[in-house]
Amino acid sequence: MAALNLWLGDVAERQGRSELEQTARRQLAIAEMRIGRAVKTLDELAARGVGSCTAADLAALRRATFAATPIKELSIVGLDGRTLCSDVGNQPGLREIISSEPLDATRSTLLELVRLDGQPGRWLRIRRPGPGEANGLAALIPTDLFVPQVSTTGEPLKYKAQMLTAGGALLAETGSVADASDSKPVVVDQRSDRYALNTVITATHAEIHSSRTDLRVVGGVASGLLAVFILAMPLLLPRRERDNPIAEIERALQAGEFVPYYQPIVDIRSGRLRGAEVLVRWHKPDGTVVLPASFIPLVESSGLIIDMTNMLMSRVCREAGPVVGRRPHLKLGFNLTARHFANETIVEDVRQIFRNSPMRLSQVMLEVTERQPIENLTETRRVIAALQGIGVKVAIDDVGIGHSGLSYMLKLGVDVIKIDKMFIDSIGIDRNSNAIIETLIDLAQNMRMDVVAEGVESFEQVVHLRDLGIRAAQGYVFAPPLPGSAFLQLVETIDPLKADELEGADEPLALSHAGAA
Repeated sequence: MAALNLWLGDVAERQGRSELEQTARRQLAIAEMRIGRAVKTLDELAARGVGSCTAADLAALRRATFAATPIKELSIVGLDGRTLCSDVGNQPGLREIISSEPLDATRSTLLELVRLDGQPGRWLRIRRPGPGEANGLAALIPTDLFVPQVSTTGEPLKYKAQMLTAGGALLAETGSVADASDSKPVVVDQRSDRYALNTVITATHAEIHSSRTDLRVVGGVASGLLAVFILAMPLLLPRRERDNPIAEIERALQAGEFVPYYQPIVDIRSGRLRGAEVLVRWHKPDGTVVLPASFIPLVESSGLIIDMTNMLMSRVCREAGPVVGRRPHLKLGFNLTARHFANETIVEDVRQIFRNSPMRLSQVMLEVTERQPIENLTETRRVIAALQGIGVKVAIDDVGIGHSGLSYMLKLGVDVIKIDKMFIDSIGIDRNSNAIIETLIDLAQNMRMDVVAEGVESFEQVVHLRDLGIRAAQGYVFAPPLPGSAFLQLVETIDPLKADELEGADEPLALSHAGAA
């Protein structure tokens, strides 16, 4: 135990410092991305000849401000840096320049700290001087976007984070050092390779080592629990046999406790709803809602996944079929496992479940995950072809992190690929992730596949995905998984039907099903 505690203490110290370094690198990468977006906007405006206070140029500034996420104001500036006009009017307030230095090695663009007349705090201004005696352009960005406001766990910061210019001017800071008496705090300093920025994170040794005591306690508790478990095992085994979790899942299936939830999929170019991915939640009789990660692995290993999937599709038919069926452009996706593709039973199951549903079979999408290996690619390809033959779309879920690499895309002949959240989280920050996403998009387009981005959590990610050519996305930036009533209300609200569509919806749907059968 002594050796274990020493080892755990060393692990805690290294992990604490590593987390600070990772936080600094991530914050610097976000700052570079936001400044890069502003620089690109200024370059595009300059290339179009925007440089005066005419109505046409002010309109161009307004459109550019709306399109560039981090920018709050665009303005025309004179040779001396004085603001002549902005996208909010021809008479902007006074801008007091606190500091000014080259943004990067080219020295053609300036990074400035300014104070706005009548407003507290400082703003970052990226100024692009015009050629010769011509006016220049400038973009204002709030400085609080350059430091984290909460920790990565969502809790208040337990350290002090600062963003400074290369000349030492303080751009923004947040948090504080908990113990001011610590004479040698831990300082992590990361400098940007692109711009005149560096981020500094300061924490006390008490915070760095805060997990050390916890880990020792964990080690002691773990040893005690192990001893108690060994001694109590003869008593626990009979109880485990009585409380069979598989029997509990079978009972819940019979009682209809597994409920579909719908996570919307949105066209990020037009803003229209494209459909949803159907997920499952366990609503227990006591009101507890259990997430799928707690029961799906057991459902899959016990073989109950086939029954659960069929139950879920049948319930969706009854619950969402009338609303979704009247909107042929909407598609609902259901998650399958490799077990579903072992034979053509899934084809007959889908045909029977949707035979009398208002939904068309072309509105059904079945998603096979990359997280589990497919043992027989030939048989799986045959089953997928049979599903496509009755009009069903097939997608590969979690693309990029599973067992197959690109072999599923090349061999299975699916209609859609869904790029995993792991790559979306790193978009615009990690160049390798960008390269992988671009490769997947090019390959999918060449093979006439659609692409959906999963786990999108910010509008900056939406902008990057749109720039990369992706049209469809899902994630918490749009909506979390919604209960059936909330999803159907969302559909009715953002995609209302005209009176003539409501009157004539039933007959064409019935004919469509007859044709599909």
